[in-house]
Amino acid sequence: MRVRTAVAALVAGAVSLGVSGEQARASSHKEAPFIASLPKVDSADFYMFDSYETGQTKYVTILANYGPLQDPFGGPNYFTFDPQALYEIHIDNTGDAVEDITFQFRFSNSYSGEAITGLATAQPGGPMTPSPLIQQSPYVGATEVDDKRLSRRETYSLGVVRGPRRGSDPVAVTPAGGGTFVKPMDNLGPKTFVDYAAYAKKHIYKGVDMPGCKLADMSQGKMNVFVGQRLEGFPVNLGLVFDLINVKLGTIIDPMARAALNGNPDFDNTVNKNITTIALEVPAECLVATGKGPVIGGWTSASLRQVRVLNPNPTLDTNTKDFKVSREGGAWVQVSRLGNPLVNELVIGLNDKDRWNTTEPKDDSQYDNYMNNSVLAALIEGLFGKANAPAPTSAKRADLLAIFHTGIPGVNLQQTTAAMPVHADLLRLNTSLVPDGSQPYLPAGRPKVDLGAALCFPHAKCTTAEACVTPDLMAENCEATGFPNGRRPGDDVVDIALTAELGYFIPPAEAMAGGIVLHDAVNRDHEQFDTEFPYLRAPRAGDQQTGVQ
Repeated sequence: MRVRTAVAALVAGAVSLGVSGEQARASSHKEAPFIASLPKVDSADFYMFDSYETGQTKYVTILANYGPLQDPFGGPNYFTFDPQALYEIHIDNTGDAVEDITFQFRFSNSYSGEAITGLATAQPGGPMTPSPLIQQSPYVGATEVDDKRLSRRETYSLGVVRGPRRGSDPVAVTPAGGGTFVKPMDNLGPKTFVDYAAYAKKHIYKGVDMPGCKLADMSQGKMNVFVGQRLEGFPVNLGLVFDLINVKLGTIIDPMARAALNGNPDFDNTVNKNITTIALEVPAECLVATGKGPVIGGWTSASLRQVRVLNPNPTLDTNTKDFKVSREGGAWVQVSRLGNPLVNELVIGLNDKDRWNTTEPKDDSQYDNYMNNSVLAALIEGLFGKANAPAPTSAKRADLLAIFHTGIPGVNLQQTTAAMPVHADLLRLNTSLVPDGSQPYLPAGRPKVDLGAALCFPHAKCTTAEACVTPDLMAENCEATGFPNGRRPGDDVVDIALTAELGYFIPPAEAMAGGIVLHDAVNRDHEQFDTEFPYLRAPRAGDQQTGVQ
């Protein structure tokens, strides 16, 4: 027991602060040297789960987060997507790790309205001078989509490509009733936005036609779409984690600390941060392929043009009402991607991180060595000693390969004609396990626990590697609709991943530290999120100096 208690404490710290790396919940924030300099195209988190909003259990919600660690007081420009970038969400429904459906997003900014036109100065008869701010007065019409007092308007296009993403032009998608998709302004504060939540909610586009999808009843498949700033819900102690897990063991050992320290700024470095989210809610029937089974794989990516030439004299274009700061050219180059959480951040070696971001999932077998030889587990053992935190002795980590590269037999292993599944970092979801309350492991409404499907496995009870990755769907607190079967916002993926790294899913004889659930001293659960699309809550406002009159 001394060994496992020490490991729980020490590694819990590792997980809590180490695995969380950039957030005990935000998986891949600034995880590679190159992408750290390009936050607008840095894919921070990716979620894909069976919707558990009332009446939506036949839908799949997909969330792709970009622009990590945003300060709410990020004025005067705040946070926009890169108009020169291509943002994509990919779905593989045939098991070959090649995209079969791709949702493509492009963004543009236009500047107009009172602020950009000019405001009269105090001098009588003075010139109309453009304002330095993007807003001029309280946004009284808090539920309107557009207002001239907001000088910047960020819009986006959405297209769907079937087959290889570069093989053909996307089929354009438009809001129900026509018009343009508009992204809400970030939450500048309560004086600018009287009711920001209501304002942002007006930018949820419901009943959008899904190109190429006719449901079984021959009706048109309909999607829900939202793009906008959301609250970052992933606590982590960044400073102490990256200082070689420099944290008091007593804090991490105490199981009550996980809840008690949640939201404490001294431990939770992201409690006041926001993120920008691309959100889709799509009928599951529109995402699966006929005859290929109910499991789909998903990931998000961002790409830039090969060439960017800066404009030495950027000015407002009178036609597009946008600032031309550069000219782009050449083919698209993928600079960021994310499927499973934490892979590039805590598994892939430093020398391969930038290359991993440019790699296609179908080529991920080249990274199997990082799964089979867990450097993270070895680092923890080196920091705290083999007697306290021994790394697993398995020569081949079938558990990590199943979780991150192939899918888990009996849960989310994709059906394929190949003798062996393709090794690829995809977030895999079994769409047939619908959270409708029909079974103890399929809770309806808000999920019960934050350890996802991890508690569906026998861990210490198993004696072979195969048995350890065979689920017991009737196990206590098992929720088969959570990570590593897809990923819900409330799944504490840091706890799950760190627990897996030390051998939770391999025989105890090969993992002296296995069989225990580790925690990172900060809590993540489903109470921190909404129960309706887009699930992530409205962002924190820019007025952080509360009490100032």
